[in-house]
Amino acid sequence: MLTDGPPAAGLRRVWAVGALCRAVADTLEARFNPVAVRGEITGFSRAASGHCYFSLKDTQGQIRCAMFRRSASLLDFAPRDGELVEVTGRLGVYEQRGDLQLVVESMRRAGQGALFEQFLRLKAKLEAEGLFDPQRKRELPLLPKGIGIVTSLGAAALHDVVTCLRRRAPHVPVVLAPAAVQGAQAPGELVAGLQSLYRLAEQGTIDVILLVRGGGSIEDLWAFNDEQLARAIVASPVPLASGVGHETDFTIADFCADVRAPTPTAAAELAAQPRDTWLAALDLMQDRLQEAAMRRVDRASQRLDQAAAHLGRPSARTAQQHLRIERQAQRLRFARTARLQRAQDELVSARDRLRKGVAARLERALGHHDRFALRLQLLDPRLVLQRGYALLTDATSGHAITSATQAQAGQQVRAALADGEVDLQVLAPGILNRP
Repeated sequence: MLTDGPPAAGLRRVWAVGALCRAVADTLEARFNPVAVRGEITGFSRAASGHCYFSLKDTQGQIRCAMFRRSASLLDFAPRDGELVEVTGRLGVYEQRGDLQLVVESMRRAGQGALFEQFLRLKAKLEAEGLFDPQRKRELPLLPKGIGIVTSLGAAALHDVVTCLRRRAPHVPVVLAPAAVQGAQAPGELVAGLQSLYRLAEQGTIDVILLVRGGGSIEDLWAFNDEQLARAIVASPVPLASGVGHETDFTIADFCADVRAPTPTAAAELAAQPRDTWLAALDLMQDRLQEAAMRRVDRASQRLDQAAAHLGRPSARTAQQHLRIERQAQRLRFARTARLQRAQDELVSARDRLRKGVAARLERALGHHDRFALRLQLLDPRLVLQRGYALLTDATSGHAITSATQAQAGQQVRAALADGEVDLQVLAPGILNRP
């Protein structure tokens, strides 16, 4: 039978498991508690009860931690794996498993106090100078000609952004200006990367810039709280979008940028609208333009038919003119169809070229129509009759009499005048005028 009493002479003491655990817990309580620990979070989880469970680690060790609901509710940030934190609590033994455990009573990001104060001071200074003024911020272009990216070559954010741009707008060229995004040299490299893109922007190569980095602790993101970088962002000649960290992370760069995106991928989505959306809009505009062109050609054809109907009996020349106009209209339809087909392979300039081409051809067709209509009106026999002339036809056959030799004595003739017709009889054979 095990006992917790003093051992008999010559025997080592034999502990009961529970008693040993309690003894170790008492020793830890007397020796260490309360204790403050600094380490990196790993295996963080939040139970449905509100309790948090995780481990703190560094290069030399690891310890299990528990943070109960009441303490967790007082946190002013969302802990996540990989974040460096400082915690205070009580070290003890979880007797059911015999595990060493730290019950955390408070937690803060490591070094947050001093860095956060620097952040607030710089933020207040730049805000007073107007660097965050919403009035100076610009919208991102809907159809960018080129996109510049400033980030690290080894950053996961670069892969996410490039993948998003390739999926949504593969036709838009992308220029990368590599720069460190963490460490003492990072602010200078970020500024240099931006300035290299500014030169391209002034040449018209790019018209939007993305400044991106994945998430991390306040120390990891500290390069984006640099005053020199903030002033370089404000000096951008084209709209600049920042996508630094996670949605809950804010840096000075975010306040200075024209647009702040919650993540790097979101920044890419804001800068590049899906190509399929624009193609669908172009198809819709093409259909509407085609319908409008068809309606205008139809109206021109109707006007031509009406002008032809107003002529009593058009001559062979007027019939030829009408046929030529029909062929012109047919060629116009074929040309318009071919132009619309070519426009489907273009994105931005297709719509303007199509509109100008169709409008020019329609304008010329209408000009031809007006000139031909005028010619048809000038050939109208009634205009000649109104000047005192008469159109003679045989009263029986209706054939036109165009020569004096066609008239016979006693022949019944019908004379068409401007305001009516008169029946006549030829008294003598026609006499041919001689020069």
